Amino acid sequence: MRVAVTGTPGTGKTTAAEHLDTDLDVFHLNDIIKDEGFSTGIDEDRGSLVADLDKLSEWLDGRDDVLFESHLAHHFAADRVIVLRAHPETIVERLRERGDDDSKAYENAESEALDVILGEAVEEHGMESVYEIETTDRDPDEVAQEIQAVVDGEREPSAGTVSYIDWL
Repeated sequence: MRVAVTGTPGTGKTTAAEHLDTDLDVFHLNDIIKDEGFSTGIDEDRGSLVADLDKLSEWLDGRDDVLFESHLAHHFAADRVIVLRAHPETIVERLRERGDDDSKAYENAESEALDVILGEAVEEHGMESVYEIETTDRDPDEVAQEIQAVVDGEREPSAGTVSYIDWL
């Protein structure tokens, strides 16, 4: 089984993945991008690496029984795609705590309010493979338990259950 955990930066993907108790191999794709040099350059406006999705896809090919997390995870083949969600204000707070500037924090908050990653995940994998998990004001262990419930087949797909459009 291949499980992708995705979501807007600041939704808690890495934190939740670190709290998982799973038999799957867990990969943090942002670390793989840096460690393996899977980038095509730097986005000067955002101050971040531009991921080479083809190289990352090749690296993931042939790996089974894996869970991989990143805001890019939904772009790769997966049996189940988990989209973590958080209120846009929570995203702004979390990203500021990380040291991101207001411009980057609000860009990501707007992306969350507009369901950008959810929409991409549904478009690439279909409603039947996408699961939303709300992380606002939730303990990372709780979120990890919900992720594990998806992995174990104990949850039904749930794309479209979270909305922050009113934040805009």
